[in-house]
Amino acid sequence: MRIVHVSDCYLPRTGGIESQVSDLAAHQVAAGHEVHVLTATLGEAGERGGVVDVVDGVHVHRLGARMPFALPVTPAGPRLLRAAYRTIVPDAVHVHAGVVSPFAFDGARIAMAMNLPVAITWHCMLDGVVGSLRAAARLAGWEHAAAALSAVSGAAAHRVEEVFEVPVSVVPNGMDLDVWTPAGLRAEARSGPVHLVSTMRLAPRKRAVPLLEMVGAAVDRLPAGSVRMTLIGSGPEQRRVETQLRRSHLEQVVTLAGRLTRDQVRTAYAEADVFLAPAELEAFGIAALEARAAGLAVVARRGTGIEEFVEDGLDGLLAVDDRDMTEAVIRLVQDEGLLEGIRSHNRAVRPAFDWDVVLRAAASEYSRAAGLIR
Repeated sequence: MRIVHVSDCYLPRTGGIESQVSDLAAHQVAAGHEVHVLTATLGEAGERGGVVDVVDGVHVHRLGARMPFALPVTPAGPRLLRAAYRTIVPDAVHVHAGVVSPFAFDGARIAMAMNLPVAITWHCMLDGVVGSLRAAARLAGWEHAAAALSAVSGAAAHRVEEVFEVPVSVVPNGMDLDVWTPAGLRAEARSGPVHLVSTMRLAPRKRAVPLLEMVGAAVDRLPAGSVRMTLIGSGPEQRRVETQLRRSHLEQVVTLAGRLTRDQVRTAYAEADVFLAPAELEAFGIAALEARAAGLAVVARRGTGIEEFVEDGLDGLLAVDDRDMTEAVIRLVQDEGLLEGIRSHNRAVRPAFDWDVVLRAAASEYSRAAGLIR
């Protein structure tokens, strides 16, 4: 099968969509498909304007242009997309969308105009923009678009359904479970303080500063020395995070580890007990899934995509707000039996999001898209 993925952002940028699209493309190549990626992101050496890289067997078409702030947009996008479709002649076009994805939406619009099978997957939560997007979709005639619509979780899919008022499937994010699953089924006997960990881009949407406020509130109510935390990641909120750390007097409790490699993150998880996921608009939560697969108890917000793989009281604890999240941390620190029971379960029971699951879900969407061709 000849598959084309369309994404505003792609490697060498790093982020959730970029990693998932590149991993999905590589696994499809390994399964015997011919796979192309059309992106507005420039290459490592600034490749653009139609240059094609071949990475891990994936043909990456760099259709972007040099733009201020390295924005992944290009005025020539529609022309280059149309030319690429004509050259490749894909069996399926898989568009990867966020709230604002001008290149991806151009890719979807042009592919549908060319009567190609189109599957669109949303990698975001549409909270707060459902009404405006519904109006825009109607204005553009997209409410009757011949495309198979999906999202990365049930929570995200529900918002997409509100926009388009049609059934929306789920194509989840995937991961190599063997990489993250602990070698042994029994957790090592824990000694010392409960070790909290969180991995995120330090950006407002991920809510690193409120997370430190929650941890500080928990520390104030717990015996001294009963908890410590490692915050992994970097980003534009670095200074605000450092300021909040000092303001909350958490310098002796929280370690800012910065950005780590995947192997370094795995090592950090092997030494941790609880993963904290404070984001309110988490469409899936791949970092939380990795922590869950590594055997950590996960504390996250209700109503997010993390509920796809975390059941309250079994895989972790789900909180309705920040105060409830603080209470969940305190409960896990104080109730050793609860914490060890969750950790043992998570080490013994693998989550159901390996790449075979994702490949089957994507293939089903491609078949559904082909059936919509008029």
